[in-house]
Amino acid sequence: MLTALLLTLQAAPAPAPAVAASAPTLSQAQRDDLTCAAAFAIIASEQARGVTSALAYPTLVSRGRVYFVTTAERIVAETGSSDEGVGLALQDIVERLQAEAAQSNDPAGVVDAVMEPCLKKLDAAVPLPPPPSMLQCAVYVQLAYDEVKGREGDSSTARDLKTLASVLESRARDEMRDEGLSGNEADARFIKARESAIAAEAVRETDDTATDIDFEHCFNLARPAEKR
Repeated sequence: MLTALLLTLQAAPAPAPAVAASAPTLSQAQRDDLTCAAAFAIIASEQARGVTSALAYPTLVSRGRVYFVTTAERIVAETGSSDEGVGLALQDIVERLQAEAAQSNDPAGVVDAVMEPCLKKLDAAVPLPPPPSMLQCAVYVQLAYDEVKGREGDSSTARDLKTLASVLESRARDEMRDEGLSGNEADARFIKARESAIAAEAVRETDDTATDIDFEHCFNLARPAEKR
């Protein structure tokens, strides 16, 4: 039920569940934690839709979901409530956040004020994974190019991704050559990395628990080398 609730919160405000349930009495710490869970769900939804203001935050699709589910489950256990009861509390929090933003002259400031402490909670509860390697970046940017090209054709975004993927692949092959790998061994490592990435994306599509790839790190790896 918690996963279904997360999807509901990400999609749009929804009516209270049609069940005989009541929201539990929450401590301030529990309310703060649920506020962060709700904020992550809202921002993740906006990131998935490409909302510019949401893209300024770290990617929250996977880490935000993990925080949301584990926090909600913990509060169900701590309060002796039900999923539905905690769902009502979450719905109340979402409506309050949306009302505060709508009534403010600075909606972005309202969101920033919530997200700043929440992102610290997220880093403590769901630490960032290690940055991807050059090889992983080459594979993931290539997959991103394939997806964008399939959706948009030969768009400027697709061309940019193709260029980045080419640069990353070349640098990844340079690294493997420096390790002493042959061309065939490098090909085999690329194939294995691509298969792993595709498998991870398949997991993401079913339960969204796969690790988010840090594309900003990948784009930095593809930057032109500084001249000496």
